[in-house]
Parts: sequence; structure tokens; C-alpha cells
Amino acid sequence: MTSIEVRDLTKEYGTRRAVDDLTVTVLPGRVTGFLGPNGAGKSTTMRLVLGLDRPTSGTATLGGRAYATLHEPLRHVGALLDAQAAHGSRTGRDHLRALAVSNRIPERRVDDLLAETGLAAVARRRVRSYSLGMRQRLGIAAALLGDPAVVMLDEPSNGLDPEGIIWIRGLLRRLAGEGRTVLVSSHLMHETASFADHLVVLGRGRLLADTPMREFIHARARPSVRVRTSDPTALEAALAGHGHQAVEHEDGHWTVHHARVDDIGRIASAAGVPLLELAAEEGTLEQAYLDLTSAEAEFTAQPQEA
Repeated sequence: MTSIEVRDLTKEYGTRRAVDDLTVTVLPGRVTGFLGPNGAGKSTTMRLVLGLDRPTSGTATLGGRAYATLHEPLRHVGALLDAQAAHGSRTGRDHLRALAVSNRIPERRVDDLLAETGLAAVARRRVRSYSLGMRQRLGIAAALLGDPAVVMLDEPSNGLDPEGIIWIRGLLRRLAGEGRTVLVSSHLMHETASFADHLVVLGRGRLLADTPMREFIHARARPSVRVRTSDPTALEAALAGHGHQAVEHEDGHWTVHHARVDDIGRIASAAGVPLLELAAEEGTLEQAYLDLTSAEAEFTAQPQEA
């Protein structure tokens, strides 16, 4: 099996350090979500792994080998970094054929990937006529062309319609299930939560987290309980008596933060408070991510004063 191995990796552009002494291993058999604010160093790290940039210091290898040393690299690693990279004057099929010839990949693989990515009907149209979603599918087809052990995708859901988003989720899960190493960079927290097993989070070029996704959420996103009652005054008083503060919402339900369903249920029952709804509200990846990276964002919008 092939893993992505980054060791003491640093990349400087003049006085700016885009990647700062990064060490991380991306393992096969799971989908690793690659997260971080704009300017965190995600794209630079991927470019360093793929030999598109040279590190200031440290190493980035695939199964212990630098990308530049790979013979017929598409057979080892497939990547989508920029959906606009395909030449607009070529047809989608010719774009894939050119890649296939350069890596001695059989032409039948081109037609297989066009069908798998839903592009068979537009394969002979010029790429300049493709929508962003179609270009994304073409880029994914190119990444998978050599049946590689390592797949690296930057924002693969960008421009896809709902059907395409469902398709990419299933594709990523299948690739990981086949034992491949799958690294996916994304800003879409909901989407990442739907397919990732593991997370690597960067902030200002440094490693902030390298952990299973569920552990990341549980460690940082506060649990809460959703409650609805016909007697909110009694509910609020009962909760306050046990040190809980409830927050009322416009639709009439209440949220009790840092609480468990069993505890709130027992408090309400003991106080005779009628409950119409009682449910756990699990922490989300978005909450946990924002908690971790709130001080690491390079660009943040300031709230407007009224």
C-alpha cells in the first residue's frame, strides 16, 4: 500500500512561510479530509507532494518515493488541483487520450472513465464548452485514469449539482474501500463530514489536528439537548435549579448546552414538566472546525455595526 508521507516540510515564498515544519502521514484505506482556512497551506502542501513546487526544507513522498522519480506517474498518483487546467480547444476525450498515451494507459480506459464520470455524451465536445461541473468530472476522470493507489482532489464538489455531489461521495468511499490513499481538500464542512474518516487540519502552515473525524468533533463541538414543552416557565426553573441554562428559539423549542438527554429528561420528569420533544443535538464538524481555527484564519470578515 502507498501512503503520503510529509516530513518536516517547510515552504517559504520570500518572507512568507506557507508551510511550516509540517509532518503528517496520510494512510490508505480511508478518506482523509484536508481542512484549513484560506492561506493555511493546503494547496501548497499538495503541490509539494506532486512535485509542482520545491520545498525550502523537508520532504514529501509517496510510498517513500518523490513524485519526480515515479515512472509513468499517473499509474501511481492521480490528482485534481485545478478544474480549468484542461486545454479548452481539445475535446474531453482527446484530453484524456493525451494523458493516457503519455503514461502508456490503454485507450479503452479513457472510454471507461468517461462513462463512469457521466461524460460519455459530451466526450467529443470541446472543453471550453463545458460547465464548471463538467470540468470537475473531467478532472476527476483524469485523476483516476491510471488506476492509481493515491488520489488527491482539491475541492472536488465545486460546481457539481446535487446528483454529482452524491456521486462524488460514493466514489470517494469506494476508492478508500479499495485500499487507496484518498486526500480531499475542501471548504465545505457538511460535505467533508459526509465522506471523511480522518481529518488533517492546517492553520498558517502548521498542523493543528491529525485525528479521526468523530474524535475531532466530540473533542471540540459542544453537545446540547433540544427540548419542547407546553410549560416553558416550569422547564426553565427546573433546569436553572440544576445549573442548566436553556435558550429559547423562535419556533418554540429550547436548547440546553453542555447537557445529556438522560439528565434533562430526569430533571423534567422529577419536576413534573410536560415534554413534547426531547432529543440530542450532536456537535457538527463545522462547529468543531471553527472552534479550532478561529484564531488561524488569515482573512476574516468583521461584523458591521448597526
